[in-house]
Amino acid sequence: MRILLVAATPFEIQGTFGYLQSTMQESKGLLVNDRLQIQVAITGVGLPLTAFGLGTLLAQNSYDFAIQGGVAGALDRDLGLGEVVEVFSERLADLGVEERNGDFTSAHDLNLIPPDMMPFRNGQLWNHPEVERAFLPKVHGISVNRVHGSAESIDKLRQRFPDAQVESMEGAAFFYSCLIHDLNFLQIRAISNYVEPRDREKWQMQEAVTNLNAALIDLFRTLGVD
Repeated sequence: MRILLVAATPFEIQGTFGYLQSTMQESKGLLVNDRLQIQVAITGVGLPLTAFGLGTLLAQNSYDFAIQGGVAGALDRDLGLGEVVEVFSERLADLGVEERNGDFTSAHDLNLIPPDMMPFRNGQLWNHPEVERAFLPKVHGISVNRVHGSAESIDKLRQRFPDAQVESMEGAAFFYSCLIHDLNFLQIRAISNYVEPRDREKWQMQEAVTNLNAALIDLFRTLGVD
């Protein structure tokens, strides 16, 4: 099986990369054993960089499975800081226009991107049910170019997307790329902070990254790393 592991930054998956290096052989830019070939790629932060990086990789290579690892902010207060989740749906939450009165109208509502144009379903991107992993809680995600950090913008976001549970800057690009290429995939994220008026002193980044990598390593073990 040929697997692609991607993240926005090296920091987020450093522990997993070290584990793979210690248990597998390196050959022509891949980590390999007798069952798996794994390519690790850092796309950069944000939707444009992730879309370009994945577009290039998926045009030039063939994979059986893709995994995106990263951290996320939680809109859902039932999620604990440091908790690891599987994002099983995504939205492009801030792609659209600001109206004269300050309201937001999405690209889907404007029909610039028809809400049911493949691979969207009613404006959302969904993972294939058959590749969901039962050992992680499943959450609805949104992807943004600007993370929300004021009470006013967060309130508007909750009203617009009441089902949104986590926020990231790359997830929808990963979903879109994999769905277009008909590639099975998982997006796994750990909660580093709550989506609230911005205060980095409250974040639990190191705990989130530690837990994320523990979950990724467990996943790779089930896939046949050791």
